[in-house]
Amino acid sequence: MRKASSVLVVAAALALAACSGAGTSGPTPVAGGHAAAQQTQARTPQGNKKVTGGSYALFDDATLVHPGNNSPTAVQLVWSPSQPDGYVDYGIPAGLTVSQLNNLSTDYKFTQGTCSNGSPRFQINVLGKNVFANLGQFPNFTDPCAGATYSNSTNLISPTSMVDATQLGNGYEPWAAFQVQHGSDVVTGIQLVVDGFTTPYITAQFDNTQINAQTFTYESADSCKDGGWQAFTSPGPFKNEGDCVSYFNNGK
Repeated sequence: MRKASSVLVVAAALALAACSGAGTSGPTPVAGGHAAAQQTQARTPQGNKKVTGGSYALFDDATLVHPGNNSPTAVQLVWSPSQPDGYVDYGIPAGLTVSQLNNLSTDYKFTQGTCSNGSPRFQINVLGKNVFANLGQFPNFTDPCAGATYSNSTNLISPTSMVDATQLGNGYEPWAAFQVQHGSDVVTGIQLVVDGFTTPYITAQFDNTQINAQTFTYESADSCKDGGWQAFTSPGPFKNEGDCVSYFNNGK
């Protein structure tokens, strides 16, 4: 199980202190670990960002990059000695319960490294703790994932998908079993996380992330400018820049 360095904790605390405004800081991601380790380390989000249903916020070493997968933009998450973690916090419907959460998937590719030690992963916040749905093969989650071209993770919480519910006392179990145990509990947040505690270092890009039927494309109307509208296939294709701008401003 990895241990937080004092440098990271101090740096995160300073970053929080520097933030102004009355907003509430984002959720606390928990660093991943290999399958045999309980994943308990807390990292402090560096920012005062809120997310609402259908929106997202980037934390720590998460950045938008170009191009995406059949679109202008993707999100990049990094684990390296100088960039210890990056994550995306997604806005989900208020009151969403465990029994109502049935799909987590994303397009992804690696420009460095591969799936390793519980990273990348989705992090599901329940009862003040976290359940992890990892990319990579159970039980070690170190099996090579797709490389430098985009692939789709498929649904990581299908009924038979193994999730890490160690923090809630359940260990590793199928998502369907976790839903039976916690079906009425409210999901308070979902994050996509890349971090680590040993090599290989990871740089991964993600696009078209799905939570149930909601797709997060990391785009905005600005992505339509300077010919960007021509790069879209989903959403899209668009007839022209105005058609693209209208979609992102009006949802149609």
